Amino acid sequence: MLEATRTSLVIGIFVGGRGSRLGGVAKGNLALPSGETLAARLVARSRDALPGTPIVLVGAAEAYAHLGLPALADDPPGIGPLGGLRALLAHAEARGRTHALALSCDLPYLEAPLIARLGVEAPAADFLAPRDGELWQTLVARYAAAALPVVDATLAAGERALQRVILRLGERATELVLGARERSELRDWDTPADAPH
Repeated sequence: MLEATRTSLVIGIFVGGRGSRLGGVAKGNLALPSGETLAARLVARSRDALPGTPIVLVGAAEAYAHLGLPALADDPPGIGPLGGLRALLAHAEARGRTHALALSCDLPYLEAPLIARLGVEAPAADFLAPRDGELWQTLVARYAAAALPVVDATLAAGERALQRVILRLGERATELVLGARERSELRDWDTPADAPH
């Protein structure tokens, strides 16, 4: 069962943020103390976690051409990560993949075991992610391609927040319960003060 779940995945790394709090730089190209960039590190951890799973970049990916990965433009563009999620789920569906992992590129602490858990646990869930109170981690998450109509309904309602998609999924959304160490891996890099030392 776990192998079947793993082979039905595609991984989408969301790189479309403008990085305005970081001076407008392509956030995923920020370098860690090791010299590795955020995006390259996440690609490596994803490959360690789910070997052989295809990886695509989601959003404005011109600055990441050196990674040699296919890229998906937001669909529709200009509305934030919801457009990226729609593009990713349509891509998964078109390629016969039943689920997609959606990972933000600005996660310098995310490790392979947690990515692997996202990939294989609760295989019947239409959405699987950690939650902080009422808020879901929408870009450390797994979505079913079958949730695409819910994304379209959210767009049709004029809503743009990923949280609204999860609200519409209701009981089809499942929480990935984390330990304290795993929860610490969710810290992102939004301002210069967040940089790992």
